[in-house]
Amino acid sequence: MDFFQNLFGPTWPAVWTLVKIVAIVLPLLLCVAYLTLAERKVIGYMQVRLGPNRVTFFGIPWLRGWGQPIADGLKLLVKEIIVPTGANTALFVLAPIMAIMPAMAAWAVIPFSPTLVLADIDAGLLYIMAITGMGVYGIIIAGWASNSKYAFLGALRSAAQMVSYELAMGFALVCVLMAAQSLNLGEGVRLQQGNWGFLNWFWIPLFPIFLVYVISGVAETNRLPFDVAEGESEIVAGFHVEYSGMAFAVFFLAEYANMILIATLASIMFLGGWLSPVPDALANSLGAPWLAADGFPWLAAKVSFVLFCFLWFRATFPRYRYDQIMRLGWKVFLPVTIGWIVVLGAWMQTPLWVWWK
Repeated sequence: MDFFQNLFGPTWPAVWTLVKIVAIVLPLLLCVAYLTLAERKVIGYMQVRLGPNRVTFFGIPWLRGWGQPIADGLKLLVKEIIVPTGANTALFVLAPIMAIMPAMAAWAVIPFSPTLVLADIDAGLLYIMAITGMGVYGIIIAGWASNSKYAFLGALRSAAQMVSYELAMGFALVCVLMAAQSLNLGEGVRLQQGNWGFLNWFWIPLFPIFLVYVISGVAETNRLPFDVAEGESEIVAGFHVEYSGMAFAVFFLAEYANMILIATLASIMFLGGWLSPVPDALANSLGAPWLAADGFPWLAAKVSFVLFCFLWFRATFPRYRYDQIMRLGWKVFLPVTIGWIVVLGAWMQTPLWVWWK
């Protein structure tokens, strides 16, 4: 490390920050690519079919389908990007950038382990709320700039849906703030540490909020059964109907990156983040003390579980009507989150509150 500090001189902090950004973004893009394969495989198995099983690497037969995300990416890379004649060209090109930027920038404050975080800021939770709220602008701009009634209708639907569920997610984060007593995400994980393993995590006192947050995350990312913004039978794929090639792919990169982000935040705020679910005493009694070791593998396992639930929902539930989606956000989730703030505040003043004591 000293060698590189001497080599780059005063520019070393900027270079080191850039290296850490690349170390986060590249694995994230790889995870996004293979999440598409996992989705098609999981849904395929649930529907008693194989899913992608042809594209492999170098003809290796046991890598059935593992080359499919790479093939999909190369296909989209070489396809022509067509800008409609009546479209606003500058905004049409800007929209995918506005969609992917918040999905990537939010990872700056995500703690992957006690020491592995790009920016360990005290207001991490506020940063997450601010940066993720910008994602709706990319969708609105895409729908308006395309000069298509179908795209515009999809953008309006998506904007209304995201605003509705953003309120519920915001109040859910207020509950997390009350329980964690800190806006720092890493500090929130450390407060979930204890001798009871997974019983110390915030999913117990915040269980209704945990459900609200995950379901709102499904709605925020326009995933089934909340994908009325992309309803093919009604509005011909919605806000990105006029996009092709890599411009089309960037919207899906943003969607899947947001899925991983929601799953990671749910794991950090409610499921103990990198903490092991196995208490030390139980791990020692089983003769496997490594089970109680905290670290990134536990966070990855929890994120994978939440992502599996995302895929499970898509394979299980039919698409809701738009009025049902709005009713759920405004008449169910919003009162539940506000009511739980009151319940949590009263609970924390009693001896029955045993977390972080």
